[in-house]
Amino acid sequence: MKYTRIRDLREDRDLTQTQLAKKLNMSQTGYSKYETGENDIPTPILIKLANLYGTSIDYLLGQTDNPKRL
Repeated sequence: MKYTRIRDLREDRDLTQTQLAKKLNMSQTGYSKYETGENDIPTPILIKLANLYGTSIDYLLGQTDNPKRL
């Protein structure tokens, strides 16, 4: 499964993979594997991404089209 929403949200904020990976305290390569779907995104990283982008985890995972948190 590709995680296209995390790529789109990153690009919407004009962040590179390297910049975002630094915010998540990880390598660019590790982060890149989340965007491509090579690796599943661990729960702690999902929480950090949702907090960073102000979205729900369901939105990040493509389970809803509503980015708002409840």
